[in-house]
Amino acid sequence: MYLDAQNLVSNAQAVTATAVSTNTIDLSQARDVGAGEELAFSVTVDESFATATSVTIETITSAAADLSSPTVISSTGALLIAQLTAGRRPIEALVPRSVLLAQPIGQRYLGLRYTIGGSNATAGKFTASIHALSFQDIGKNYPVGYTIT
Repeated sequence: MYLDAQNLVSNAQAVTATAVSTNTIDLSQARDVGAGEELAFSVTVDESFATATSVTIETITSAAADLSSPTVISSTGALLIAQLTAGRRPIEALVPRSVLLAQPIGQRYLGLRYTIGGSNATAGKFTASIHALSFQDIGKNYPVGYTIT
């Protein structure tokens, strides 16, 4: 899958404590995000997480560019640290279109919040980008079927 820098909200972002994505999508500029498509953030684990108990990934909107005082529109629920290993299949954080359209006026920015459960993590990085849900590749891996001698 190709990544567009305008749709990238986290780029190998270190998440050792609860944090919001380093980038946002400005809904006043991208007024018709998804154009009728269901959307999701595809979140990949770039570095395995350590020490913490879990991470919850929430899709949020906010009136502020720094995503302060956000409104949560969806959540993955708590993902155990054992599930957050580098190279795992991408995590889908949904952007429910009906909820996004029903946001009060002023919820201009869209992004993610990573909430650490337990003690702070000593390692862990995410990359996240938004995409149309219907076009997402599941990311299946198959054996190569050849050997090198």
